[in-house]
Amino acid sequence: MLKMIVPGVLIALALGSVAAEPKEQVLRNSEVTETSIIDALAVDTPQAASLRTRGFKPAVPGAASAAPPVPKAGPGKANLLIVFDTNSAVLTPESQAALDVVARAMQSDALIGLSFRVEGHADARGDAKMNLDLSQARAEAVVNNLVTQHGVLAERLTATGKGSSEPLNKDRIDAPENRRVSIITIRG
Repeated sequence: MLKMIVPGVLIALALGSVAAEPKEQVLRNSEVTETSIIDALAVDTPQAASLRTRGFKPAVPGAASAAPPVPKAGPGKANLLIVFDTNSAVLTPESQAALDVVARAMQSDALIGLSFRVEGHADARGDAKMNLDLSQARAEAVVNNLVTQHGVLAERLTATGKGSSEPLNKDRIDAPENRRVSIITIRG
């Protein structure tokens, strides 16, 4: 009897650990805030560590507040539901508004000195080559918007198309979260 229970418990534990695996969050419309972007993209950097002092007191009262805040380390990745016109790389007005917020976050003291990879993703409808080309064009449209409309330095951004190779929702190939833009922090 015990021989039959132990394998069943092991299988249940294994399935439970798979089910407990956290899903990646996709930030949508009102969830795209400067704070949510900074929290997602901040990573522990040597630059941030050098801002901390050990045993030093500022000579001028209040001088400590002049230093930029040290961001808490985040996952270094933000998945955004950036919407485009169908089968095109034209940003919708709501996506442009979301990119306004992303640009402010990228130019904040917390993310200064970091570079980012902008990944375009597509759902699995259509052929693989078309999806790869479309996702590349969409990533480039986001980079272009951040550079030309918001003054983010082009050297800090790299556009990469992923096609439909990394769906977040494997059960529904046409799910909106599969058509997204991911921003990945690359250390400065």
